[in-house]
Amino acid sequence: MTKAGKKVLAELTGANAVGPFVSVMLNTHVAHQDVEKDQIKFKNFAKEAKKRFEKKYPDKNWNTYQEKIDAILADQSFWRSGQTSVAIFLSEEQTVVHRMNIPIDDQYYVGDMPYLLGVIKNGQFNYTYYLLALNRDSLKLYFVDNQQVTPVELPEGAPVDVPTALGEELTGGSLNYRTLGSLSGSNKEGVAYHGVSAKDEEVAIDWKNYYQAVDIFLREDFDNPENYPLYLFALPENQTMFKKYAKVPFFSSEVAISASPASLSTQDIAAQIGEVAKQRAEKEIAAYQKLMDKKFMDQLVDIVPAAKEGRISHLFIATSNLVDGFGEDPDTEYDRRQVLNTMADYVVKNGGEVFILDQADAPDEKSLVAILRY
Repeated sequence: MTKAGKKVLAELTGANAVGPFVSVMLNTHVAHQDVEKDQIKFKNFAKEAKKRFEKKYPDKNWNTYQEKIDAILADQSFWRSGQTSVAIFLSEEQTVVHRMNIPIDDQYYVGDMPYLLGVIKNGQFNYTYYLLALNRDSLKLYFVDNQQVTPVELPEGAPVDVPTALGEELTGGSLNYRTLGSLSGSNKEGVAYHGVSAKDEEVAIDWKNYYQAVDIFLREDFDNPENYPLYLFALPENQTMFKKYAKVPFFSSEVAISASPASLSTQDIAAQIGEVAKQRAEKEIAAYQKLMDKKFMDQLVDIVPAAKEGRISHLFIATSNLVDGFGEDPDTEYDRRQVLNTMADYVVKNGGEVFILDQADAPDEKSLVAILRY
């Protein structure tokens, strides 16, 4: 899960998260007419939420919630985000907004707990990491969180290219180079070496020395207190060379984008990061299947009390469960999603993990399964 997703879950399940909560999930748009429709939908949800709130909590004051809602409606910048959807959580003390990158069902809930399932679904196969765009003679570093790609501003003297990293240590001494970008019809980076001592073996030595300098910088001078993984965006031969010498503890070679990042813009880089999510997701899904070797439950009636008792380490909910369901008496406001959400809340609060997957990706393709701690 992303840094942003973990932060929101911590806020909404921590000791300071005290209900009642009004939770609103909305798909969002950027076109003017669609933005107006989003605002109207939010306003209508707020009206319905007020009715439900006053019915469920007659001793509570709605005014604080209405003030927060009015502030959101009046904030034009709030409605012009480029992301796909938004989750809004309101309590007397909190206003928590989480931008998401998945389409969701437009919905609202009023209850003792916030509605977490949308945040959890958004966090599934959505990661926080560093991406090293590495060429043979230069690099750029990016931070990726919630599918947003941000260039990392490196300090002066960082090994952003060969001359900065090696200086007088260049084997060829007077080696000159220029980056031409990817050659047409080729996966080569198009680095043209020329000069009085630009021999292949000398270039190879400088290549090695440069990557060692990059490794030293990342190990000794780059601050990564959260220990986010570092993945490569590089041609296969550059990946092979870097892996040969890299000793960075947070570098992972299990996932990589095998292409040349030379001359790519941040927007171009962002268009490629889906490959990282795809590779990581495949590995995670394979690991989920192995959990079925442990003791598990797959019936709702058994899972609910186990979640409350803190006995569940992993809870898997298939998206097929996320349908409206009000039971035989709609006036009781029973909703199957609320039951699933309550289970998820208990599991998270007790240190477990919750996953919302397509059924084909769930362990044994079960629609609901809980892996037990004991």
